[in-house]
Amino acid sequence: MKQKLLSRCIVGLLCTLGSYAAFAGPVVQTVSGDVEGVSVNNVDSFKGIPFAKPPVGELRWRAPQAVTPWKGVFKATQYGHDCMQKPFPSDAAPLGTTPAEDCLVLNVWKPTQSASQLRPVMVWIYGGGFVNGGASPAVYDASEFAKQGVVAVSFNYRLGRFGFFAHPALVAEGKAHPQEALGNYGFMDQIAALKWVKENIKQFGGDPEKVTIVGESAGGFSDHVLLNSPLAKGLFSQAIIQSGLGRQWENSKRVDAPVTDVDHSAQANGVAFAKKWGITGDDSQALAKLRALPAASVVDDMNMMNKNTPTYSGPMIDGKVMVKQPQSYYSAGQNLDVPIMVGANGADIGFAPVVNSTEEALAIFGKDQYQAALAAYESNGLKAPQAIAQALASDRLMVEPARYVAQQAAKQSGKAYLYRFSYVADSMKSQWPGALHATDIPYTFNTVQAKYGEQLTANDQAMAKMMNHYWVNFIKTGSPNGTGLPKWDAFDPAVDNLMLFSEQGVKQTKMIVDPWKARLDLVQGIQP
Repeated sequence: MKQKLLSRCIVGLLCTLGSYAAFAGPVVQTVSGDVEGVSVNNVDSFKGIPFAKPPVGELRWRAPQAVTPWKGVFKATQYGHDCMQKPFPSDAAPLGTTPAEDCLVLNVWKPTQSASQLRPVMVWIYGGGFVNGGASPAVYDASEFAKQGVVAVSFNYRLGRFGFFAHPALVAEGKAHPQEALGNYGFMDQIAALKWVKENIKQFGGDPEKVTIVGESAGGFSDHVLLNSPLAKGLFSQAIIQSGLGRQWENSKRVDAPVTDVDHSAQANGVAFAKKWGITGDDSQALAKLRALPAASVVDDMNMMNKNTPTYSGPMIDGKVMVKQPQSYYSAGQNLDVPIMVGANGADIGFAPVVNSTEEALAIFGKDQYQAALAAYESNGLKAPQAIAQALASDRLMVEPARYVAQQAAKQSGKAYLYRFSYVADSMKSQWPGALHATDIPYTFNTVQAKYGEQLTANDQAMAKMMNHYWVNFIKTGSPNGTGLPKWDAFDPAVDNLMLFSEQGVKQTKMIVDPWKARLDLVQGIQP
């Protein structure tokens, strides 16, 4: 009798242990169902969690729809597909998954150890010109944020013609869904992900009332759209904008100006795309044919290298998500009344024409300001005409707009922190002219090991540790300042002060009066 009882106990124990082993990772309950993640080095990660229905078939070019709840436990242990696109070889953050149209998933990193209080939250929005990018690149792993007490989230949003598309047939269909916006499906995905955070992040130990959006390049421009969108109100409380534009740019294919008009040029782009595939008309049959196109045909070999095409519009004014361009709000003293950290890189992106003389490089300033502009750029060590043209293009697209945003935010909240990232990894100092576009990301995430591998140096690691601490401090408190870091003063327009992440490393990183002030003042005078 005792032996039978002992045998039953052993069997029961083994069954219990077997069931427990089936859920060896951390399990969290969301509004859609339970998710199981992975715990590594005191960080719990949950990857590939659906936050909307797959935007395929009839849901192609529709606002994101609520996800269907699942039964059982969802294995959130691997990244989901990045959104459909054609990757390009020189991408600073190469994808870690195969792109697909079914891609509306997100990822969460949190400290394994529980806390008595809810933790601050950061939400990462990737760049890629709205045609490339995804949440899976190794440099976007947010474990270092979680190790310092932040709950971090990243997500995918639709890109290219999947994310930004207008057509008369969609306008006609939209009358049956008047509550939904048209055109900016990628921005709608971003808002849907933020709503998911609002509804679920408390279950991961995060504070839904203390959310910081962090975006770079197209992700930084997305920050601007979200700061000004009536549909994003109350979903976050502060923003970090890395090389994210901020000015109102002309609707020109000559520059990376992702703003068009939904009622005119954007629809014309959609009609041109449909015509390429032999689809005409503006009725439901035309729309059905567009939705039946294979995903690869919708991409049509477009990426960052060739996106300036008459068959693609990019983000647009739609009247609901993006009502006006960001500068229209900022110049009116609106929507920058929250803590902001904003900046650009020392050799940031800009689309310069080929020039043969300094007169050509600085022609936009006219004869009256030519000498002042020449002196300003030459005083910063720029002598060759093409180098001056490139610096001017970068100033117009990224550097001066970052200062402009800081100026406007300082007026509204007094809590604007401006920076310039000039550090170049030791292994790239002989190859790059300065800190190129997107090279700041591995430092803010402290994922430089994933980026540089065996070429990583102690100098690189020190810069990454410093920057990540600044970013964490801002996410936690609304100020980047903290113990052991050089003091970072709020931006003062009368001084033009900024934090310079020096090309010489952390020992020379400090607050300075901007040495580019003279040239940026001149650029400010020619901005739209």
